[in-house]
Amino acid sequence: MKNLFLILFISFIGASFSQSINDDKVSLSNFIKRMYTSHPFEGVKIIDDFDHQYLVSVVNLDNTKYTNQSVMNRVAQVKAQSQANTFLNGASISMDMVITTKEIKDSTNNLKTIVETVENIKQSSVGFTQGLELLNSFDENKNVIFIYIREIKK
Repeated sequence: MKNLFLILFISFIGASFSQSINDDKVSLSNFIKRMYTSHPFEGVKIIDDFDHQYLVSVVNLDNTKYTNQSVMNRVAQVKAQSQANTFLNGASISMDMVITTKEIKDSTNNLKTIVETVENIKQSSVGFTQGLELLNSFDENKNVIFIYIREIKK
């Protein structure tokens, strides 16, 4: 009987400590959600807590473009990892701009010049981002907002 009481007591203490970890994540999730709803953003931010520093990657996906929830979750995860990797490891960006001009005569023999500009931007980065975990996701209009976090410093 004493052993049973001791096991129940230890289980209760362990459960109460594990609740505090979830409470921290719930309060962090609520804070980031309030921050997002007041000023929507997408990308990576560093958020300082009292004892911790977090890398936060926010991804905004259009709900109507994805027929399957698991595909949308995977796309969000890959985008969040890409954003975090670019933030942590940098990226090389190349840009090409092609400008073409055409001269056209209208019915009164006036020359009209048409300028077309095509811009190609390529971004590549190399690296690996570990430890991103989905903190929360919520619907906003026709979009789903995914919040991924990684603890940087305790």
